Amino acid sequence: MDHADRPGARPAARPDGNAPSADPAPPRRRRRPLRTALVVLAALVVAGAAGVAATGTLGGGGNEQASAAPSGPPRTATVEQRTLTRTQTVAGTLGYGTTTPVVAPASSGADAGSGGSARNADGPGPEIITALPGEGDTIRRGGSVYSVDDQRVPLLYGSIPLYRTLRVGSEGKDVAMLEKNLAALGYTGFTADDAYTEGTAEAVRAWQEDLGREQTGTVGPDEAVVAPGARRVAEVKAALGTVPTGEILTWSGTERAVGVDLDVRYEDLVDQGTKADIELPDGTSVEATVTEVGTAATAASSGGNGGGQGSGGSSNATLPVRLSVKDQKRLGRYQAAPVEVTLRAETRKDVLAVPVEALTARREGGYAVQAVRGSAVEYLPVKLGIFAGGLVEISGDGITAGLTVGVPR
Repeated sequence: MDHADRPGARPAARPDGNAPSADPAPPRRRRRPLRTALVVLAALVVAGAAGVAATGTLGGGGNEQASAAPSGPPRTATVEQRTLTRTQTVAGTLGYGTTTPVVAPASSGADAGSGGSARNADGPGPEIITALPGEGDTIRRGGSVYSVDDQRVPLLYGSIPLYRTLRVGSEGKDVAMLEKNLAALGYTGFTADDAYTEGTAEAVRAWQEDLGREQTGTVGPDEAVVAPGARRVAEVKAALGTVPTGEILTWSGTERAVGVDLDVRYEDLVDQGTKADIELPDGTSVEATVTEVGTAATAASSGGNGGGQGSGGSSNATLPVRLSVKDQKRLGRYQAAPVEVTLRAETRKDVLAVPVEALTARREGGYAVQAVRGSAVEYLPVKLGIFAGGLVEISGDGITAGLTVGVPR
């Protein structure tokens, strides 16, 4: 290190041979107070824009009095009575939601020596897939999911899969599910309850005849696929002419929805029924409603996958949120796309509001606004409500619609 740079070093002689100046303060030290003032001013401006710290001239003591100002505030605003909506815009994804697989059932007629492949009733060969839907197809109640040996395997609506062979004398929720579907498909002669009767068996035979299946009057686990409602085929994984094993296809719901991995900071903004505006890639907007709010999940932001942006061992916790779109036509041709989701977290009607910049911090805490009446300015303490769109809800003594307030900065 150069000798002149060491703390306490004697000042070096000037190049002209004259003694060094008696002024002990180097130019950098003289600039420091100005630099500090600029930093403080910048901090106040940033804090004011956020509506968290002072945005105007600091108020006086606890009893602010009207005073004659030699010059009024730089500009003014008017207290307005209006509706404020607190919003937050986050990233989302438009699509058909989570896909689930359709798996070929283990056939009760499987031959132990054939590796689990079911045998065709007409011979020793295994059952063969003879029909499959196309990707993007919609399958509704009674529609064919796939066919095996030219016998259609239909879709039934429900939440209980077929796990046993249903026949006369069977009782339970799975029986009730089957009978409700038969009734919805137009078959009669039985009561839709949880008991499988001769009437049920007769309706099943009629249904099997329409499907091109053997008319047994019983229903086995491999004779239908159960799902909560209509399904859209996402991907066909099996091939024609192969044995039905493993995943046949994957599918999802038929309506497009929006998914959001919401940062837990915004957890208080959403609940079932919360409204939102969805902005599509082409700039058009459609309304959506929050229908599901999941449990927070934590994903590592660094390490194995290299996709994190945090540092060290930090992690980002998110909530899976699903929003439904009632007007599907407004989504146009988009099947999957990134979208912007503006959550309408809170709405306050008929409140008094001013620009955030009109707030002035009080020394004793809280905020005030400058009521401008002619050439006089009076500081009126205010209570803050919600912030929305650059405005803030205020209330307090003397605060009325139409009041002119100063905007200090």
